[in-house]
Amino acid sequence: KSHEELLIPPTPCHAKTNVMFLKTHKTASSTVLNIMFRFAERYNLTVALPADKLLHLGYPSTFMAHFVEGFETIGQNYNIMCNHLRFNPLEVKKVMAANTFYFSILRNPIPLLESSYIYYKDYVPAFRNSKNVNEFLESPTRYYQPADYRSNIYARNIMWFDFGYNNNAKDDTNYTQAVLEEIEHNFHLILIADYFDESMILLKHTLCWDLDDVIYFKLNSRSQDTVQTLTPESEEQIKAWCSLDWKLYLHFNQSFWRRIEETIGLEVLAKEVDHLRTRQKELMETCLSEQEAVRKDHIRNKALLPFQSGAANILGYNLKQDLDNTTLRTCQKMVIPELQYTSYLYAVQHPHKKRKNVGLPLLWTSLQEK
Repeated sequence: KSHEELLIPPTPCHAKTNVMFLKTHKTASSTVLNIMFRFAERYNLTVALPADKLLHLGYPSTFMAHFVEGFETIGQNYNIMCNHLRFNPLEVKKVMAANTFYFSILRNPIPLLESSYIYYKDYVPAFRNSKNVNEFLESPTRYYQPADYRSNIYARNIMWFDFGYNNNAKDDTNYTQAVLEEIEHNFHLILIADYFDESMILLKHTLCWDLDDVIYFKLNSRSQDTVQTLTPESEEQIKAWCSLDWKLYLHFNQSFWRRIEETIGLEVLAKEVDHLRTRQKELMETCLSEQEAVRKDHIRNKALLPFQSGAANILGYNLKQDLDNTTLRTCQKMVIPELQYTSYLYAVQHPHKKRKNVGLPLLWTSLQEK
């Protein structure tokens, strides 16, 4: 055969539309959720939304299929699942198709714990009883009572817990190795929040999505002035206190970069990250009256106010005033906070059910405005 004939053009891939995203806490996962919701709307997909009044899929209880609205009638015909849940593969499999793509996102436990501390300060006894994050880390066991484990999950190995494992387990090599292997078996891809743009490019390639499917505005971030500086001692302490999460992170950070080198290569990655950032900047210039996120008291439209938590000042966006309808719709979808978006999709998918009360004005009061 001549050399020419061997150069078969690559088959164009098809966008994967059955996707389960395990939304972990304080890992940029609200931004990913927004990407998933917009994708679901673009392709008219069915989302596994929380049942009745719930705003998450039963978290922190271990996930059960009946936490999904309509599961009894819809069965295994959901395309997208991405609201907070505590992973339970057998129950998730009852809801999602056999060919579902599973992915999640992890974050370096050091900034993660500081973020958790600020965000959950008022809810978590271990945090509430300490003056600041460094004091807590000087002797975590003084503030952390395992008996309070349900309310204290955010204070230790939160990612380990979200994946469905015991966040107070002893850090034993055989045990952690077995868990890492199980996660590798259950998930096709684990992204890294500390390299968010690189993660979006890898996701786009793996799912065969378009660049516009992974464009985002950073959601649910907080103002700089609520960030507490960790001492070097605290940083070391986190690696020991959250050693299960630390192992989890190190392991999947490595496999993340290995995956990139094997599939995209660093050169193409850099080019595509550039494209992503350019396109993001264009969209921000189109959509936003300020070219950045603003503090909660500066958000004009209260329907775009994100849920506020703890000592964090959660930022949001102001849209430009005179956008045409199509542009306005696109821009609104980019900035609508998680609870409002969940409530809206719920009303679209379950028009006969009572709307979810998010305690905030809704962006679209009637679906005709869509």
